[in-house]
Order: sequence, then structure tokens, then C-alpha cells
Amino acid sequence: MAKQPQLQDYSAAAARALFRTRYGIDERALSELLDVALSRGGDYADLYFEHRQTSSISFEESKVKTASGGITQGLGVRVLAGDSTGYAYTENLSMESMRQAAATAAKICDRRDRVGPVNVAEAATPDRYHIDKPSIEIPSAEKLSIIHRADEAARAYDPSITRVNVSFVEEVKHVLVATSDGRLSADFQPMLRFNVQCLSEVGSSRQTAVDGGGGRLGMEYFVEHPPEAVAREAARQAVTLQKGVEAPAGYIPVVLGAGESGILLHEAVGHGLEADFNRKKTSNYSDRIGQPVASELCTVIDDGTIDHSRGTINVDDEGNVAKKNVLIADGVLQGYLQDRISARHFGVAPSGNGRRESFRNYPMPRMTNTYMLPGESTPDDIVRSVKKGLYAKAFSGGQVNISNGDFVFSVTEGYLIEDGQVTHPVKNVNIIGNGPDTLSKVTMVANDFKLSDGRWTCGKDGQSVPVGVGMPTVLVSGITVGGTKQ
Repeated sequence: MAKQPQLQDYSAAAARALFRTRYGIDERALSELLDVALSRGGDYADLYFEHRQTSSISFEESKVKTASGGITQGLGVRVLAGDSTGYAYTENLSMESMRQAAATAAKICDRRDRVGPVNVAEAATPDRYHIDKPSIEIPSAEKLSIIHRADEAARAYDPSITRVNVSFVEEVKHVLVATSDGRLSADFQPMLRFNVQCLSEVGSSRQTAVDGGGGRLGMEYFVEHPPEAVAREAARQAVTLQKGVEAPAGYIPVVLGAGESGILLHEAVGHGLEADFNRKKTSNYSDRIGQPVASELCTVIDDGTIDHSRGTINVDDEGNVAKKNVLIADGVLQGYLQDRISARHFGVAPSGNGRRESFRNYPMPRMTNTYMLPGESTPDDIVRSVKKGLYAKAFSGGQVNISNGDFVFSVTEGYLIEDGQVTHPVKNVNIIGNGPDTLSKVTMVANDFKLSDGRWTCGKDGQSVPVGVGMPTVLVSGITVGGTKQ
């Protein structure tokens, strides 16, 4: 009988094995590095190892514009002493370089008393994004075939589509986290992102739209999201914008569509619930746990446990297992998103939200997948209840002031609502408001919850991390719309 091929292991065990076999990072080495990190008397130390392989293809004018790839690796060492943090990193995983990084981080403290690390023990890791094979290991010809299919479908959608850009971005990350209180956690993190951008030209009018998504998936993403469907959706949006009318300006009811509108929740509400802002009392949600902060129809969740979602993590970058955290329940603030430092300040357990961009950065409280739970209304009932308003379906992101919750968002796909009907598409429209005020004016929540396809990246203090967002259709009784029609 022919011998069956061994399947490659894409798991936390593979991450532990990579660092142990390739770099000699075993329990003895970890203990030694933690000992160096605490040699000057810190309260706590952790080691964050990362090995990241990336690849991307950019396709423009029906040909490959750029193709790139690379590998980065390194160790970040953090030492905590009271409210102070020492941090150092190295890209060289030799024992000498790692000891030097640990000694540098240790300089945050210079006390005679010294707390030594305990022996690290492997912790069980969930498997929330098991895949057969990461896309980065698939031959480029197969990925180029998908790109060509998208390009051809977009151009065939409408004669006005004159330019199509397609991007295929992927990575595989191995992570190992060891802490001075004895935890050893590992993770294997795949990621895929596929985007199609279309330009529609009619006379002098040029309209652009983007669609796409991805997540912690391999090529199986394209089973439920054929490249032709992604391309046609981007083309549809661009062509629809050619028919757009000027948006009304003023304070009017706004219906937020399911899925993509979650980015407004993420920016206008989620950031204000990250614990570091509340520890420093710079958030408008500071000292408000147990108080009403939204309509009683609103329950807001941050959930790092959704299988294969872009914002999902098995463990955070401090080695804590990700959780499903209720932030707002029936309009009442329940708690904040915690990393180790903020959790110690508030006297609670870390919530699994300590995240960082790479080994070069220290962790901080960050969102994973942030969404609002569905309600009991139907989307049609919500639209029918509005005599004159705006239906906002998709956004390009925006700006938010954390201290007071004020936001501005650009609506990339929106429509007028007239006498309870969605009518004309609109263009050149922004919505302007305040996060807590907007949530307090939610008067209807639909039963059509949708998680946005995985294309969002969140920035904070110069660090970017992948996130997910979601929403049901929601009616907000009034938001200021920045249009051009009075």
C-alpha cells in the first residue's frame, strides 16, 4: 500500500516547534531571558517572539504591477515596574542579541529587591482558524488566475468601467509568548485579503468604488466569495455613483445598513472603551461603568472568538486567550477592553485584548471583532418608518476624537429615503456626530445582523492591527449629514 503523505501542521504546536527547532528557543532559553529581564528588580516581564512571512500582488491595467514578499522575525521584551514600562526588541534571534534586548528592557528598574520568574508551562490554545493550507503556500499561477477572473468580470459589468485594480495580500505569522508568571502561549495566524477597485468614467464624471474582504483563511475564501462576485460588486457601486444626486444637508434620520456600518461603531464607540484611555481618564466613558451610555436597544460586543474572522485571535499578544466581552448591555456600560497594565489598575482580569502591530511594538488595549447584537424589527419596517432621511450602506472610515466621541465619516454608498422608500443614490456625503449621542438616539434595531467581510485595519498610536466589525440595520433618529443640497 502506498504511504499517505503527511499533512502539514498549521497550529500553535507548529509555532512552538518553529522557534524551538530553528532558533533553539526552548524552556531553558526562555527562563534565562526572563531572568535577565527581571535582573534589576522589575515586577513582571514577557517575551514576544514573531516570525512573519508576507506576500502581495498588485494588478493594474490587466497586468501585474508589483509582486513582493518577505520574512521578518524578532523578539520584543517588556518589563513592568509599577506604572513604568521598559521595552526593547531585536531582529536577531541569537541568544546573545536576545540577552542584550532583555538587559536593555530591564533598565527601566534599578531596585535591590528582585522577583525571579517561575518556570514557564505550555498553555492550551484554541483553534479558531484551522485551515488546510495557507494561501501563501499556493503557487502564484493559481492566485493570478483568480486575479484575472476578477479583472475580466469587472470590465464586463459595464462599458463605463475603464480601470480595474486588484490586490491579493497574504501573510502567515507564528507567535510565541512567554511570561514571568509562568505562561507559555503560541499561535499560528494566517491572513488573506482580496480587494477590487473599479473606476467608472461617463463623460467628465469619474467615480471609484472598492469591494473585497478576507480573513484568517486560505484559498477556501473564494468558495463563498468568487472573485467575479467581488469584482461585480465593486463595479456596481462605481456605476451606481454615476447616478448619484447631491445629498441633503442638515440634521435628519439616518438608517445604518447591516455589516459595513459596524465601522462607525468601532471608531465612534469602541476606541472610547479601550481601557488605557479610561485609565488615563481621557475617554468620554471614563468612570461610567454601570451607567446608561446608549439606547436600551443597544448591546455592544467585542469578540475575538469568531471562527476565521479578520479580527479573531486565539491568544492576544500578551499570551491571554481571547474572549467574548460584553461592553454595553441594553444601553448600560459593563466594562472596558483590558490589557495587563490596565487590568491591574482596574483590579480585573485581562480581557484578551492586549495587541501589538509587531515585535517592535509594546501591546496596548485594542479591539478584535466589534459589533452590535440584532434586535426585533425588520429592515423594511425601519425604512418604512422614515419619511425623509438617509440610508448609509458603506463607509470609507473616518476620524474620531476619543476624549468626547465626536466623529466624521464619509459615506461611500448611500441613498435617499423618501416616504418610506429607498430612492436615489447620493454622492459627496459625510455624517457628523457624537458616538454616545448617536447610540442614545437608536430607536429601532433590525434582526438582520451581518459581520462585515474582512477588510478593516485599525490604527492607534502608530500601530495597525486587523479587526472585524458588524451591525444589524439600525435607525438613528438624528445625525448631522454634511451634504451639498440645502
